[in-house]
Amino acid sequence: MKSPFTGKEMKIVKEWRTMSFRKNSFDVLFHAYECEDTGEQFEDDALAILNYNQLVNQYRVKYRIPFPEQIIAIRNKYGVSATKMSEILGFGVNSYRQYESGEVPSQSNARLIQLVDDPHEFKKLVDLSSTLETNAIQKIHKNIKKQLEARKENKQEKYLERYFFSTYLPTSFTGYKKPDLNKFAGMVVFFAEQLAPWKTKLNKLLFYTDFLMYKRTGFSMSGIQYRAIPMGPVPNKFNSIFEYLDNKEEVDIHFTNFTNGGTGEQFKPAAYKKFNKELFSEFELSILSEVAMRFEKTTTDEMIDISHKEKAWLENKEEKKLIDYKYSFELNQV
Repeated sequence: MKSPFTGKEMKIVKEWRTMSFRKNSFDVLFHAYECEDTGEQFEDDALAILNYNQLVNQYRVKYRIPFPEQIIAIRNKYGVSATKMSEILGFGVNSYRQYESGEVPSQSNARLIQLVDDPHEFKKLVDLSSTLETNAIQKIHKNIKKQLEARKENKQEKYLERYFFSTYLPTSFTGYKKPDLNKFAGMVVFFAEQLAPWKTKLNKLLFYTDFLMYKRTGFSMSGIQYRAIPMGPVPNKFNSIFEYLDNKEEVDIHFTNFTNGGTGEQFKPAAYKKFNKELFSEFELSILSEVAMRFEKTTTDEMIDISHKEKAWLENKEEKKLIDYKYSFELNQV
């Protein structure tokens, strides 16, 4: 971005600021372009969104207000339009659409949206609606029944997800995203196809993807938590997740015995599983590609050394702590 005063290219500067949202104050690492000659600061659209996301994400977590993707997911599972959902909840159509687009609901509206995540509660509101036609109610009832049946069938899978993630709620340790096993699996498949990495390198590729995504947007890509261990940052409970993905034939893990007595695990594409780019936005795909190109020729040992230079690892390694995504803004290798 060029300075409107001098026409020179401006550099991005960062500083911690205390900002307010709905009478609540939060610390934000404020990003802005600064004119070297005048000291004036400017935000373009991307930086304004990044600064805003940092602020409102903390507010959402504090008051347990659902994020847009959670609100959309609740509506989609019942197969209703945004207009019908707004009628059922008793919201104005424009208000509800804005919630899905990023506007933060009031605390009372947020509680109601979260309540209807339960099919039984949603049915109560559908039956109370005076604006829905009989055919629409019958169709929604069928979808509610499907959700109740699916809930019984997916008990084992839900149990595994609870074990893998430890939390369903977005926090600063998930990059303010609800953990998404499908998205994470898609990331693993992508790198298996592109680079066929060994496990240790794959862990670093996943770390840099999620944290670079957060650095640019204020949100991670997968919602996965990362932990600092001696080999560098890794997805929390990565061995269990990778074993699960191998058993589900999402990827093929090839084992190699080395002369030093060690065993290596290399991730390669599964025979009948292809990377599904439909799971990702164009921006997310660009982040995946950027990380793949950045580390394409980097060896596993080099990846370890690179990750050991990150503040995210250095300040959490002693106690093998979970890594707060705020360290994304301190990345120095991407």
